[in-house]
Amino acid sequence: MNFFKSFFASFLGSLVALGFIFIFFFIGIAAIATSATIGSSATVNLQENSIVNLDLNKVINDRAPQLNPFEESLDLNPNVTGINQIIGSINNAKSNPKVKGISLKAGFSGAGWAQAREIRKTLIDFKSSGKFIYAYADFLTQKGYYLSSVADSVFINPVGRMEIKGLSSEVLFYNKFQNEYGIKMEVIRHGKYKSAVEPFLQDKMSEENRMQIKSLITSIWETFREEVAESRNISPEKLDEIAENLLVNDPNEALQNGIVDGIIHEDEYLNRIKDAIALDHSSEINSIDSDKLEGQITPYNKQVDDRIAILYAQGNILYGEGSETVIGQKVFLKAIKEINENKNIKGMVLRINSPGGDALTSEIILNSLKQLDSLKPIVVSMGNVAASGGYYIASNADKIFADPMTITGSIGVFAALPNLKGLADNLGINAEQVSTHGNAMGYSMFEPLQEGYRKTTKMAIEKIYEKFKSHVAKGRSMTLEQVEEIAQGRVWSGKEALEVGLVDALGGLQAAIESAAALAEITTYNVVEFPMIEEDLGSMLSSLLPLIKTKIFYNPLEKFTSTYLDLNKLDGIQTRIPYHLKIE
Repeated sequence: MNFFKSFFASFLGSLVALGFIFIFFFIGIAAIATSATIGSSATVNLQENSIVNLDLNKVINDRAPQLNPFEESLDLNPNVTGINQIIGSINNAKSNPKVKGISLKAGFSGAGWAQAREIRKTLIDFKSSGKFIYAYADFLTQKGYYLSSVADSVFINPVGRMEIKGLSSEVLFYNKFQNEYGIKMEVIRHGKYKSAVEPFLQDKMSEENRMQIKSLITSIWETFREEVAESRNISPEKLDEIAENLLVNDPNEALQNGIVDGIIHEDEYLNRIKDAIALDHSSEINSIDSDKLEGQITPYNKQVDDRIAILYAQGNILYGEGSETVIGQKVFLKAIKEINENKNIKGMVLRINSPGGDALTSEIILNSLKQLDSLKPIVVSMGNVAASGGYYIASNADKIFADPMTITGSIGVFAALPNLKGLADNLGINAEQVSTHGNAMGYSMFEPLQEGYRKTTKMAIEKIYEKFKSHVAKGRSMTLEQVEEIAQGRVWSGKEALEVGLVDALGGLQAAIESAAALAEITTYNVVEFPMIEEDLGSMLSSLLPLIKTKIFYNPLEKFTSTYLDLNKLDGIQTRIPYHLKIE
């Protein structure tokens, strides 16, 4: 018996030791990889007649993710970049005399519509320097073509495909599913346009929801049509005809209609670039990937003390810590405090890319921003989505910028609670309660929602809705009646939001930075980014799990189940827009 005890003790000890060796081994590799990466990016030397490879076929956030050395060393780093990195590298390429042009690949871009437009405007500015942009794709999605259309020449593979078909958005409804399987969502809401919970209440789209979605996608399409028409020197009416009749699915059709400039393989495309820089076809192109260039929006000047802070608020708003992709009050209150106490920071841009979320967290963050605003100007820059809770935290800013393709507004409130009573009955599960008072149980997913609980939740929702409206009224210099006209949960495009007074101007992140500097009365400044999130060893390791899962598993039904499952995870009263308002 002692032998086996000793054996298992030694065995477990060896496993623990091996575990530590494994961790420290990868820490060492990660440190080497990180230092090598930092060193190479800092000392990169461009050669004459260089071409920058700008690959936008990846997920694009507003802010590039921080480097996780474990992901880097295991080659598990997600294919993600940020608007800040992209804009910075394009601006760098524009000012560098050794760069002659950009080779753009954006056929399957993961940018949102507002992000795509911001990148596109930066590329147009790049061309103003006299340098060229060539674009190539095997397949061009509609958004990919929107980005590529700014190029001097657009090329596609001879057997490639492309699409210009107009915009559409699909919403799934679950009411019959709930009745069939006994799983339902108890919904309490305010706002006739609060469509985030509509799929759980009925079997088809309400007229109000259909109207707001149609208005939204029509506004976005108009921006797409006008800007592509200008870049390609064709009429907007021609683009409508192409979309209506699907005239350019085939490369030859695209060429005939002036949508692309050539149908060639990639090796010939590279020869076209060589011709543009007067390089012999047998020679290699001096090229560099855009992410190897300096990625700051504005070059950092050590001689300048004044700063404009960019506080990135991207992701769902949830009560708790917060992270790079989750807006939680702890991280953001800390960041706002740091900005407030830094005497060199003269103003702030709040960059929002969020569909909203927890109402309490939104209120906490807004209150902290109000305290900062009394000391330093705050300008909001809206990304793809800055709606509901995302608009809540924006409402008190000195100035609000939105892109014409931004989704914003959605001033409304709801609560959704899962109820499994029908499923439990079908499975033979019975929940019994013992209480001292009639409403003591509160909420149980195994019982119908108690009237007392429903009544108090409804009162809380109404109170938050009125609070939301009062913030908007004060921040936008409107009456409560004027806010009510544009509220009730309705979503607006950035262009529509300007017309109804929810934003002050159309423009991207760069315009917001310049506006913050003007309000702070400074002309030279550096840009610093917040929140500064320090990950510990545990969080870095835990972040590997979803990446490994993504590498190994794929769920083809995920797009159909994610809305229902995500809503089931929510706690508290929500200021949130529809989860998957995907516009294609």
